[in-house]
Amino acid sequence: MLEIKNLVKTYATKLEKKGEVVSSLILDRISLRAAEGEFVSIIGPSGCGKSTLFNLISGLEVPEEGQILLHGKEIMGERGHVSYMLQKDLLLPWRTVLDNCILGMELQGFTRKDCRSKAQALLEEFGLAAYSNSYPYALSGGMRQRVAFLRTMLANKEILLLDEPFGSLDAYTKSEMHEWLMDVWNKYRSTVLFITHDVEEALLLSDRIYVLSSQPARVQLSLDVDLPRPRSREMLVSQEFNQLKKQIFQVLFSDKTTSLNI
Repeated sequence: MLEIKNLVKTYATKLEKKGEVVSSLILDRISLRAAEGEFVSIIGPSGCGKSTLFNLISGLEVPEEGQILLHGKEIMGERGHVSYMLQKDLLLPWRTVLDNCILGMELQGFTRKDCRSKAQALLEEFGLAAYSNSYPYALSGGMRQRVAFLRTMLANKEILLLDEPFGSLDAYTKSEMHEWLMDVWNKYRSTVLFITHDVEEALLLSDRIYVLSSQPARVQLSLDVDLPRPRSREMLVSQEFNQLKKQIFQVLFSDKTTSLNI
């Protein structure tokens, strides 16, 4: 469904004192793929270029080299093919939960009536029905992330880009959100690209994991996660899970600059 081939991205920085322009290589021939309905995670050190990769896929930036193909068609530099959820929920404080959920649809030109009708049909499934008229300040961190995820889903794009959506949550809430996300994904089978620093999170959620090096980012490992579904937290202590975890850590720790959640 989505295929990325040999992406190269550099950023130019002007040195204030010398007035020189220095180019820094961020992504070094990155290639990856996501089939329809797959959950694919991307792991790498902080600052290696994971979010830059998402900016390229979403059309916010353009690479110097490479291809981004959706169903075999080049989409490089084009916007509107993906829904993009950041780590911060970015909910508008003056909008209710319901009206925050429909923001993406409204920006696409749908009427508020149609947007609200579609959102209300999903609020209960997302555990938000009782909060539809509440404002963001009244919600917990986990509930705010559910609102942000529903807003992302309602944008109705073929691919969901999730950039560390649970990174700011405490361990207990994060565990709850994993189970909730797995239930939602099992039902709708959206194609997901998921950035994380957490190896256990990636293994619990994913069909495939790509491990990136420190900057400039290169693909160090492409790992198919052949653990059975549905998955639960009990799987984290299984021999199969820990063998995969060990395999990822062996690659990560070969890069001395790596800093991840163990």
